[in-house]
Amino acid sequence: MTDDTKLPLASENPAGALLNQLRETAPHLFSEGKVDWEKLKATLGEAIETGPERYGLTWAGKAEAFRNVQSASVGTLLPMPEESVNFDTSENLVIEGDNLEVLKLLQKSYHGKVKMIYIDPPYNTGNEFIYPDNYREGLDDYLRYSGQVSDEGLKQSTNTETGGRFHSKWLNMMYPRLFLARNLLRDDGVIFVSIDDNEYFNLRSLMNEIFGEENFISSIIVQANKRGQTYKEIAKTHEYILLYSRGMDAVLYELEKNDEALPFEDSKGKFDLWELRNRNPKFGRFNRPNLFFPIYVAPSLKDESGYSNVSLEHSETFSVEVFPRNSEGADGCWRWGRDKIQGSDTTSKTPVLVAKQKRDGRWNVYEKSRKSTTKAKSLWDETAVISEQGTIELGELGLSGIFDHPKPIGLVKKCVQIASNQEEDIVLDFFAGCGTTGDAVLRLNHEAGGNIRFILVQLPEKTDNSDYPTIAHITRERVRRVISKLNEADANKLDLEGKATQDRGFRAFKLSSSNFKIWDANQAATNAQQLAEQLRLYADNVQGKRSQDDILFELILKAGLPLSSKVEKIDVEEKPVYAIAEGQLLICLENTIDQALLRGMLAKEPLQILCLDTAFQGNDPLKTNAVLEAKSHGITFRTV
Repeated sequence: MTDDTKLPLASENPAGALLNQLRETAPHLFSEGKVDWEKLKATLGEAIETGPERYGLTWAGKAEAFRNVQSASVGTLLPMPEESVNFDTSENLVIEGDNLEVLKLLQKSYHGKVKMIYIDPPYNTGNEFIYPDNYREGLDDYLRYSGQVSDEGLKQSTNTETGGRFHSKWLNMMYPRLFLARNLLRDDGVIFVSIDDNEYFNLRSLMNEIFGEENFISSIIVQANKRGQTYKEIAKTHEYILLYSRGMDAVLYELEKNDEALPFEDSKGKFDLWELRNRNPKFGRFNRPNLFFPIYVAPSLKDESGYSNVSLEHSETFSVEVFPRNSEGADGCWRWGRDKIQGSDTTSKTPVLVAKQKRDGRWNVYEKSRKSTTKAKSLWDETAVISEQGTIELGELGLSGIFDHPKPIGLVKKCVQIASNQEEDIVLDFFAGCGTTGDAVLRLNHEAGGNIRFILVQLPEKTDNSDYPTIAHITRERVRRVISKLNEADANKLDLEGKATQDRGFRAFKLSSSNFKIWDANQAATNAQQLAEQLRLYADNVQGKRSQDDILFELILKAGLPLSSKVEKIDVEEKPVYAIAEGQLLICLENTIDQALLRGMLAKEPLQILCLDTAFQGNDPLKTNAVLEAKSHGITFRTV
């Protein structure tokens, strides 16, 4: 953190501390380092007045896109155990539905818990991309689109060649999704977004606004096509990945080097030779005088690899004096100081520092570097990241020809390796496509013995394939096949240490309307008969044809616990009760509740208890007593 961005003490500058806190919480409210008051008022729901012009990104429909962020969710996620693998134990999620609504539903349970996001959104090349315009109006639209109701009245956002370049439509689609995605990232989280030239500029401007320009890390160039698109004026061979952090706590990890990166080997292991001198003419004796001193070489004293030993002390054995010279032959400097050299191993059979004589008779001093990792570069051109690899990899799973332009596994694996090295980190992809991100995480866990979790979200966009009628079907099938392939690979291995704890499964969910009836204020009763009929309809507030599992997972979300929470069915006073997340939450879905059942649940000492409101059968005193008694035990009691 630079001096000018350090947080001041509140006692020294309360206003500055408040502004810094606001910048950290909501960077989208700042433009060119100043608070954008119109954005702040919009966030607070205030009317916006036209003010003086200022720098910023704007487009047709931006205000409506922001209102989409603020509108509450009216849907839920229904479990699909039959479409899952190891539903009861897995903590991976594959969710079918519009990602905007799903992101809203995940806000409470996954806020600040995701370590990394990778997305490959529509590139806006003139082909259609389809997402519901407004889910509050459009829940029925989504249900029609996904085939759950008839196609009459389908309303959708599309991008076709009849509306210019459609930057506004694309930005309207991306803005609320990126805004909500940022909320899910941990303080040390990062997001990778694949994009091409069509929307690169707008995406970077958009992410500067949402994540803060100071949290931009890199624009990575990916050589996606070695031959290039030869039908264009310039044979374009590349795409981009924009990398941003959630905040200043983000840490990126280095990548493993390939075997060729450490070309030498001794009894201690593989190594490379790094010159100890700093060759850069910008640094030398003139500005680093403490790093300019002689090192002495013993030509006859060799290590096991045949290199000569070195010392800071001149002697009869260490007789050759070596000074650092830069690339121009002038007095330079060493990379290490005297203290570091003195404290390092220079005399054993495998010393850290050695010397080697060049053909012209001069000597160079080297560090035997055994570092096996290196920082990721901003240009990725290896075969594993080329787009064609994605098609090959899908074919190897027996899924050829069912999905256009799948991202290669190597590309996503590289992103995950840079962003995460911890057990149980969560990786989110809300434009999951054919499931490359899930595939990459599973394979990376298999290779490294880790247990990173994933959440995939995919719209059920229709396909022409009868076996997989929507892309969401393809997503789930690919993950199933990868799990099967990895299990087969491990089946005949004797050493399965660590494999048994790896999560080889996923819980499947689909977006749908809430399990609970929502009062429609637009259909208010105009007479006593209509009012009585409405009260009768809403007396039981649970939608028809919904299972207890459907209701259970909606309540888990409403309680702010993850969808991956462990669910256990227990008996309390001879009644079934669900214990969630090791008993943190108790959910009772019985149609009738009495005092004994309530006290039995309180005796389990959970943090929360949830029951159906209709289970009290209008007994308000019993409900009131339950709330008060729970409060006296430090337990939250609610009805739905």
